[in-house]
Amino acid sequence: MEAAEAADDPCRNLGTDEALKLAEEAVERLYSFRDRYYIEHDAAEATHKEEDIAKQLEVTLNYMKDVKYKCEVLPKAEMLFLEGKALNVTSGYSAEAQEVLSRATKLNPKLVEAWNQLGECYWKHGDMQGAHDCFTGALSHKEQKGSLRSLSMVLRQLGKPGNEHLQNIKESVSLARKAVQLDLSDGKSWSILGNAYFSLFFATNQDPKVLKQCLQAYAQAEKDSLEDCSPDLHYSRAMVHQYEENYSLSIAGFCRAQALDPFWNEPTNKLCELLEYLGKVSDLVENKGRLKGKKLQQIIKGVNIEKDLGPYSGGCYTSPTGHALKLSHAPLALLAEGRNVQRVIVGRVVCSVAMRNFVSL
Repeated sequence: MEAAEAADDPCRNLGTDEALKLAEEAVERLYSFRDRYYIEHDAAEATHKEEDIAKQLEVTLNYMKDVKYKCEVLPKAEMLFLEGKALNVTSGYSAEAQEVLSRATKLNPKLVEAWNQLGECYWKHGDMQGAHDCFTGALSHKEQKGSLRSLSMVLRQLGKPGNEHLQNIKESVSLARKAVQLDLSDGKSWSILGNAYFSLFFATNQDPKVLKQCLQAYAQAEKDSLEDCSPDLHYSRAMVHQYEENYSLSIAGFCRAQALDPFWNEPTNKLCELLEYLGKVSDLVENKGRLKGKKLQQIIKGVNIEKDLGPYSGGCYTSPTGHALKLSHAPLALLAEGRNVQRVIVGRVVCSVAMRNFVSL
């Protein structure tokens, strides 16, 4: 008889181990349903995700009640944990899940996954310090990837501006790396490592190498089919591409995140802001900054190539270390897409377009 059939058999009593296994499998099916929703459903069905998860949650809880009814002796802490985990499957905060998980951790403080789930409850409720304490408590019992990456995320939300916050971000990167090392195939861990690198990039001297590490982590994350269906991954990478001015990739990322989670407004808002910005830039380029003809001609006449190039004039440049480099002046029309090696240009700023505040992850 299959495991699920055993629980459905009204005449059968279940042993402790068997009952616990059935309950665990039921909760695993619930989370698999949530995590694989975008793999097994069309994008057009995305609007029904939360409603479908709520229905699946009700089915799971009823099934677990049936399992408990058929077993005389069950480990109370473990069953409370599984019930709390099931209740915590939705994106919103559940006071019931928090209450049940709190009881589970009190009965068995060594239930690492119960601490992780309880930490998520505190996080959803906006209590970052409470979440931090839960994930730290979990790690005191076992180094587990879920605890490591959750603590990595929470740390970036804590600390006073300045050195304290910087140290938290550095620790966040370290924790995310450890999570990746525990399971190199877990896309979620790679995605969180990418976010940690992006935060580190803005918190330090904006080293291009850190941004490269960020994109490499995202590339690893999307190799995991589950994580590739995460709107968070595509949104985060779109933000990096926007910062690097790779606008076509940024637009594609925001659109993908938008399609995966139609109820999440942030990708839509960022996409609209970016398209508005690019529209203004395009308009000003086409209309030469909307300057009057006489004013524009005055600016053009004021350009002195040799003088304005400064140390880069004369066809060569010698660096402070003594390295000599041949250079050639080129008008904008002759520049190619990508790198233009050993070419210099001269221009004047005739207008500027301000991008809305750019916030790191």
